[in-house]
Amino acid sequence: MMAATLIVNIGFIMPSSHQLVNDQQQYHAHLYFDETSFEKAKGILQAFIVDNQLPLGNIHEKLVGPHLKWSCQIKFNNKQFDSVVNWFNANRQGLSVLIHGDTGFDLKDHTTYAQWLGDIVDINLEYFDT
Repeated sequence: MMAATLIVNIGFIMPSSHQLVNDQQQYHAHLYFDETSFEKAKGILQAFIVDNQLPLGNIHEKLVGPHLKWSCQIKFNNKQFDSVVNWFNANRQGLSVLIHGDTGFDLKDHTTYAQWLGDIVDINLEYFDT
């Protein structure tokens, strides 16, 4: 018998006027999209590179890790936090962005340290048991 997948809706929605908490040294941002918003996401990510001069991770047109939507990961640090968060808040065009600490404890990073811009996207937390 196949085990049921645990999907947890975590985090909170940040109003555009509210700042996220910068309390870690390293971070990841995940921009979420699907087949209908893929071209929009590519445009956002291309603009992000130009404006922020930070490298992107792979743009995944499939589910990767605990993420239940297509995504792209961006790594940044606490000194870049405000500029990255403010940029995504102003330019995400309705797409969701997960911002989380990169502490080396993946479950905690995707729950305790998870913060959102836009709608919360479900995460498969069973992924971290493997």
